[in-house]
Amino acid sequence: MHYRMREAMRGVESRYQALAPQLNERTRRLTAAAEAQALGYGGITAVSQVYGMSRATLHRGLVDLEAVAAGTLAGHIRRPGGGRRRRVEVDATLGTDLDHLVQPGTRGDPESRLLWTAKSAARLAAELRAQGHQVGATTVATLLKTRGYRLQATRKRLEGAEHPERDAQFQHIADQTKAWQAAGVPVISVDAKKKELVGDFKNPGREWHPAGHPPEVPCHDFVHLGIGKACPYGVCDVAHQTGWVAVGQDHDPAPFAVHTIERWWQEQGRARYAAAHDLYIVADGGGSNGYRVRLWKVELQRFANASGLQIHVSHFPPGTSQGNYIEHRLFGFLSINGRGRPLTTFETIVDLIGHTTTQTGLTVWADWDQGTYPTGIHITPAQVRALNLEPDVFQGHWNYTIAPQPVSLTGQ
Repeated sequence: MHYRMREAMRGVESRYQALAPQLNERTRRLTAAAEAQALGYGGITAVSQVYGMSRATLHRGLVDLEAVAAGTLAGHIRRPGGGRRRRVEVDATLGTDLDHLVQPGTRGDPESRLLWTAKSAARLAAELRAQGHQVGATTVATLLKTRGYRLQATRKRLEGAEHPERDAQFQHIADQTKAWQAAGVPVISVDAKKKELVGDFKNPGREWHPAGHPPEVPCHDFVHLGIGKACPYGVCDVAHQTGWVAVGQDHDPAPFAVHTIERWWQEQGRARYAAAHDLYIVADGGGSNGYRVRLWKVELQRFANASGLQIHVSHFPPGTSQGNYIEHRLFGFLSINGRGRPLTTFETIVDLIGHTTTQTGLTVWADWDQGTYPTGIHITPAQVRALNLEPDVFQGHWNYTIAPQPVSLTGQ
């Protein structure tokens, strides 16, 4: 609502509160109509909310105002409490029967005719009429509102059973991050971003265009009409506000994730942290870099052998990926920069990611990884036993260190 309208409505509300005890049915209707007329466009809707009066009653009040001006207003005034009684007052069981129909468990009630159906006002009214109530959809909708019900969508809030060490792991990651940074060790947050359809498809969001000339895209996002799917995987340097994103065109298994980390180390990390002999990685609990993924650990071992780094890893507990640094330090800004623009080619995606900046100094490097990464690779128990992996004392399945293997095992 416009600022001036809000100010005017405050005046309407204060005047109504002062006059309400002295108003009868007619004067209340006339006063509301006069206020709506004075407000002009939008006045009827605004005043109806303040007075708790229907729009139809307000329109009747406007007619009465014209009659007052012409001196022709007639008719009697009902005594307080007069008029037709509300349906819920006449029908004592209507409210409780309606409550029973809209309770969450109704859909699972085998005796209910609303089993597995949408509970619209019309359908609820039909069910109530079948129970002997004389009621229509409008009355049902009004009654629902007065009883505290509202139309609401489902909301993603449930994350499953909460691990008893969830908060402790969060604190452990925060403490380790500070400690490693103080020691001059690189700390990176890694994750895979949502896959994107590549082609002339609609991309959520809006950007400025000449009025009436928005970019046009096909009505349906048929995958076979596109070029493929982009699989972005990101590395966020927590201390330096920089990001490295590889845009894959195949899949995003563990080899792709570790290869992206390796590319970041070769292109940026090694020069930035020339004296470092350790690397601390913060990752989600699932996906290609999940703590249960054997291939992830085998690939990290290969990277440790090639780089000579001791790789320390901490995983966020399952279902808590939004706590990962990369989500709010990098991926959120990538989504903003690419909104409302069709991702027509892989080059377009790489350019959009690579040109993402913020006023606080975020810079991002992007690369198109045209390699292929086969899926379904089986890791044997012998390969797992050969890992030079040391679980931490605290939650060793989430926190562990992978050190370079001896030369005799690597064959170098």
